[in-house]
Amino acid sequence: MSTPAPAIHALHENPEWFGVFAEALDAEGLPWVEWQLTDGTLDLAAAPPEGIFWSRISASSHTRDHGLSKDYSRAVLSWLEAHGRRTVNGRRVLELEMSKVDQLTALRAAGIEVPRTVAAVGRDRVVEAARRFTDTVPGPFVTKHNQGGKGLGVLKFSSVDDLADHVASADYDEPVDGITLIQEYVAAADGGITRVEIVGGRMLYAVRGDTERGGFQLCPADACEIDPTTGRPVMPPGATIQMAPDDASSLFSLREGYDDPVVDRYLAFTGDLGIEVAGIENIRTADGRVLTYDVNTNTNYNSGVELSAPASGPREIARHLGHVLREAYPDA
Repeated sequence: MSTPAPAIHALHENPEWFGVFAEALDAEGLPWVEWQLTDGTLDLAAAPPEGIFWSRISASSHTRDHGLSKDYSRAVLSWLEAHGRRTVNGRRVLELEMSKVDQLTALRAAGIEVPRTVAAVGRDRVVEAARRFTDTVPGPFVTKHNQGGKGLGVLKFSSVDDLADHVASADYDEPVDGITLIQEYVAAADGGITRVEIVGGRMLYAVRGDTERGGFQLCPADACEIDPTTGRPVMPPGATIQMAPDDASSLFSLREGYDDPVVDRYLAFTGDLGIEVAGIENIRTADGRVLTYDVNTNTNYNSGVELSAPASGPREIARHLGHVLREAYPDA
């Protein structure tokens, strides 16, 4: 019986986000297998199939009733790497995806400026952490879930008392890992954030996300922009301008010629940590700081931006995966 040829194994948990990547892999003529890590079994004594393994597991998986995906993925990636299989955005990168604390501490260690942040472990510590935070960082602040994605738990507060009322209310949204971030609130100098798309050690392009209409929920995937019940654009938390009914796609636009010095630091950062696919977000403040606040390692692409971008994100990922496969199996 013949052994299956080495293939690209795509590990993910959300089919709604995967279609464009499937199309890109097919367009490149690459052999690939889809592996949805929602639940299953794992024989630790068995050898993994031959091929390379690309992880697209998302920190927001639990919001799609895939609460097992994070730990299932940890187990699978540990198993794969113990057997010497080549992973793309592997076990270490998964931890970055799942923890903003991990991201922010790694960014700071790399000399990249991040917003002032305090982590509160447990609901009973959130207000205490905010009081200590505002003693040194006056003004409004935001809360975030440590394991986030899609703007989970991101709310702006003008005072600790307002936060205390919220934490005591039925509206309080408990983070899935119990860790809440208290972070300085900064307004974008031009009303938008910048997302730098990186694949295989180079920047593809940069995207502007409109914070005035998009607020704190700037997921670039087309599916994130539409309410699945009404079919209309959502009014995200933190938005200050109401979007027109058919205006969701204009939340994102290409930042042509983006050459901020932070890009070179991002390339060094991703190279040092083995991050091969990422969208890294920053905000330029009115006082000239560039604060990096999020590292997305299961990056999605906005279809509107892709039409004018100098390269296709999904297609470049497929090409990178093809290169990695050929490098791992030169005789296949």
